[in-house]
Formats: sequence, structure tokens, C-alpha cells
Amino acid sequence: MTSIQNTAQRIRGAACILAATLAFACLPALGAGEAHPAAHAAQHAASLSPAEVAGGWRLLFDGQSTQGWRGYRQQAFPAKGWEVKDGALCVLKGGGGGDIITEAQFGDFELSLEFMCTPKANSGIIYRVQETAGATWQTGPEFQVLDDHGHGLTGRENHSAGGLYDLAQPAETKALKPAGEWNHARVRIHDGVVQHFLNGVKVVECEIKGDGWAQRIAGSKFKEFAGFGVSPRGHIALQEHGDEVWYRNIKVRDLDAPLPNEVALFNGKDLKGWTAHLRDDGRMESVWSVHEGGVLVCAGQPIGYIRTEKEYTSYVLKLEWRFSPVTKQAGNSGVLLRVQRPDTVWPRSIEAQLMSGSAGDFWNIGEYPMQTEEGRRNGRNTKHTHKAERAIGEWNAYEIIVDGPVVTLRVNGEEVNSAWDCAVMPGTIALQSEGAEIHFRRVRLSPLE
Repeated sequence: MTSIQNTAQRIRGAACILAATLAFACLPALGAGEAHPAAHAAQHAASLSPAEVAGGWRLLFDGQSTQGWRGYRQQAFPAKGWEVKDGALCVLKGGGGGDIITEAQFGDFELSLEFMCTPKANSGIIYRVQETAGATWQTGPEFQVLDDHGHGLTGRENHSAGGLYDLAQPAETKALKPAGEWNHARVRIHDGVVQHFLNGVKVVECEIKGDGWAQRIAGSKFKEFAGFGVSPRGHIALQEHGDEVWYRNIKVRDLDAPLPNEVALFNGKDLKGWTAHLRDDGRMESVWSVHEGGVLVCAGQPIGYIRTEKEYTSYVLKLEWRFSPVTKQAGNSGVLLRVQRPDTVWPRSIEAQLMSGSAGDFWNIGEYPMQTEEGRRNGRNTKHTHKAERAIGEWNAYEIIVDGPVVTLRVNGEEVNSAWDCAVMPGTIALQSEGAEIHFRRVRLSPLE
């Protein structure tokens, strides 16, 4: 866990620490050095924070029942081979229950869970599964779940943990915890790109459509299976491979669905709900225009911004942006949060940067009260932890979580910055005009108040 995540977690977590302490105190005593599985369950009970709920997350496993799951090509959950214990969903060694799938289907989605392998264990997280073949893996791509060490692997093979099985090997930065320890996995599919994350590190990213995807399939064992990896939506499966593997804290969000209590800041048709502040008394309509497909285009001159007429305090904000796909000119812009009056070209606010190559930076405008990591801070600017942008001209996704005193920036599914001790006061949300053509779409939020 990074220091920025640690800080945010400390701010939110005092009540959780007390609850876990009380739960642990009620457990029966064990021998010296012995860990009680229920202790781990008490500290990692299935739950969602208000920010996660606002961001569209929901539990796929409540830690107590098998509700929402059934056997592959079966009407009910398997009668053998799987068990719920100590807050985890366990596939038993030699159980023979077969793979399980979600009752719901998903297109673009984000899945988060923890898994723990026993020595030499093998399993997998398979997605966009269709029930048209003999096995889940014959239609759906797989996030490999494996004890690499027990199988004598280096960890870079496309059959190793975190890899896109037989299609893409994990990155060198992969860090897998050994058998007997919990690992965190995340799978995200958005706009034709699939990403695998292992213990907070992106280990796979590739297109899951078009010629490149077809070539990957043609070079794999899956070329023998008609319909593999082509469905735009399907079930999520957990694989039974004859080995004992534990899963817990399973949650998902449908990236195609509206956010809970969603507020569409941009309706895709006009600039209703927005007002402008531009240099030289520029007119909003001469700088900002709505194009086909619900795309909001900013010409970039004169300098200034459009802002919401309404004020917001705490929320999950989602939007997508790109610089011109025609000129492919690098540019600058930003999303201004908790904007304070009066309107000036640089109003007192927190800026989530959009400059090419710097998306995910913070800029403190007007000495807005906030704290960021000192090692990445230079005056009013705090650099992002790493670059997560797509190529210039391609669409990018911003998720900005403004949760009381904590602001978190995620670019294309990757957390790249966090601030804390931010002044909690209502303000508008602004999109900057800063010298270059930039496009926006799907600008929406879910309130946290």
C-alpha cells in the first residue's frame, strides 16, 4: 500500500479499527503462534464505504451466503466442492463441484477481490463467460490465480498469476504474495481495453477487440474454440481446478450503468446548468460547443473555464476527455474542484490536472487548504505517482473522489494521486479552457452528502 493510500485509510478507519478489535476479543483462544481464520474474517468483513457505493460498487459475495452465484450451466449453486467459511468463498481440494458463475452478466465492468492459494494451487477468474461451451474458459478470458512458486514458474509466464492466461504475460513489476497469504486482484474492462491488477500494480493491459485481439487468440490454444473472447458481455466465473483456493471481499461495478443517484452535469445536448468565465469577456458559445455523440468540445481560447451553476461538497465525479484526434496536438486543461467565488481566471480551488503527460497532478490554486505527499510536491504542484494516460487523441477516463477532507484521483482505473486535510466547503466544478482543443463526454457525479 502506498503512503497516500495509508494516509487516506487512517483518516477513514478509526471506527473500523475499534470494531475489529472488539470482534477479535470475542474469538476463542488458540495455541502460541496459531492464527485464527475468523480473526482475518473479522478484520476483512465484506462491506462497502459510502464512496464505493457512490462509485457504483456492489458486493458479489456477502461473506455468509452463496446468493448471486450458481454452478456453470446449472440452475443452483453446486451441492459439493464449494463452501462458505470464515467470511470466504472456498473451492475445496478435489471437491468436484465445477466452476461457479455470477447470476448477473457484465459488459464493461470493474471487479475487485482477494484470493489465497494453498501450495501448488491453481484457479482462475474468468469473465464475459457464455454458457454455450463445455467449460467457462472456452468462451471467457482468464485472470490466472496460481501459486507460481509451487509450479516452478518465474512469474513472467502468461500462465502465471495475474497473467491473461495464454494471451498476455504479466509485467516485471508484478509482486505476488506466497501461498497461504492473501493477494488482491482487480480486473477492469472499459472501452475495449482490459487491465489486470495484482496487489495494486497493473500487470496486464491490452485491447480486447479488433485485429490485435484476434491475433492474440490466433496465437493461443483458444483458436480452437469458436466464440472465444468475442462476446461484449457475460458472466464472471471462479474456476474449480481441483485445488483449495479461498476468495473474499468480492465486489463489482457495472461501468455501463448510471451511478447511484447520478447527476448528469453535461446532458450531451447543450450547456444547460453551466456558466462561463473567460478572458476578454469571451462568450461561452464561441469556445464551447456540443458535437455529435454527446461530445463537448472546447476550442481552448480565450483562457478561462465553464463551471456548474450548482455547488457540490462531497461526491464521486466521473468524466472522459481527449485532445483532438485529428491534430493529435498535446495540450493543457484541468478539472477544478470546490471552486470558490469570485470568478477569476484562476479561482481558489483544487485542480485535477489534464495537461498531456501530467494528468493526475494536483495544482493548488489560491492557497486552497490541503495536504499532499511532500516528496512529490513542488510549490503549488504535486506530481502524480505514475503516468496512466492513453495516447494523445484517445479517450481517457477520470474518476475523482471528493470525500470530505480526502480527494483521490484515478486515471484510466489507476490511482495516481491523493490529497488530505482538504478544506470541506461547497463549491462549483469547472472545466478549463487553456489553449488547446479538448473534448469531454459523460460528465456525471454521485453525491456523497
